[in-house]
Amino acid sequence: MKLGLLFPGQGSQFVGMGKDFYDNSTKAKEMFDIASDAIKVDFKKLMFEENDDLNKTEYTQPAILLYSAIAYELFKDAPFDYSFALGHSLGEFSALYAAGALELGDAIKLVHERGKLMNEAFKDKVGSMMVVLGLDDEKVEEICKNSGLQVWPANYNSDGQIVIAGIRSDLEKLEPILKEAGAKRVMLLNMSVASHCPLLESATEPLKELLSQSLKDEFKRVISNVTAKEYTTKNEALELLPVQLTKPVLYKQSIKNYEDEADLFVEFGGKVLMGINRKVTKKKTMPITDMASLEKVINSIQG
Repeated sequence: MKLGLLFPGQGSQFVGMGKDFYDNSTKAKEMFDIASDAIKVDFKKLMFEENDDLNKTEYTQPAILLYSAIAYELFKDAPFDYSFALGHSLGEFSALYAAGALELGDAIKLVHERGKLMNEAFKDKVGSMMVVLGLDDEKVEEICKNSGLQVWPANYNSDGQIVIAGIRSDLEKLEPILKEAGAKRVMLLNMSVASHCPLLESATEPLKELLSQSLKDEFKRVISNVTAKEYTTKNEALELLPVQLTKPVLYKQSIKNYEDEADLFVEFGGKVLMGINRKVTKKKTMPITDMASLEKVINSIQG
């Protein structure tokens, strides 16, 4: 069975993520230790106990990547054919891990630093992101372009669902304009960094330098958020991943481009993309979030 491997991004984190894997798998425990050693953070405390750090970008990103990586490692010996890996935003780095482009410790360090670079870009301004439901992409693009505000389309999730990024006060000004244009719902998200827009330009070169130190020369197929097309080499990744910070995530375009190459989608470490996929593709998506769902997916593949 040919699988499309999916990896969620920020917003999928929760207290207790990965605990069932940790409690039931020696491999998971080893991976927690590798992650903790990589950035000198206690990932058990970060992911299993109530704390303020889990929602801080520089810790959220490695926590989500670790959760996805463990789910993939516990699954990867199942009888399936790898078609491609696709991540949403941060999830592209989890996809790169699954594709063999990064070692776990390097991937954890990389996204930890990526989070810090993103925070640094917003040290003197307040960004945010806003979900818009019920408008065509073209209408949202037109409204952003003509608004005179620092706002940009950031995530193309599904038809009728797009996320806008920008300066928080500008997003607040845009809300009534979007509603007047016919948006069914507009939700400002509780965050201070605006991803996938030009406000992150300062982070691109430092990220490229970090990537050049970590990436393998070749790896299995990963679908780029920037182009909705595949890439398999370090040189391509060095062009695509830094600008991924400043360009919108073409998620629905990626699914539509490659859905015919997968019999089933499997989401590692979340259910967010499964929900989006219901509106994008008729192909089934199954999540792996704990040992029970891992067994369910493996049994489904084995028939």
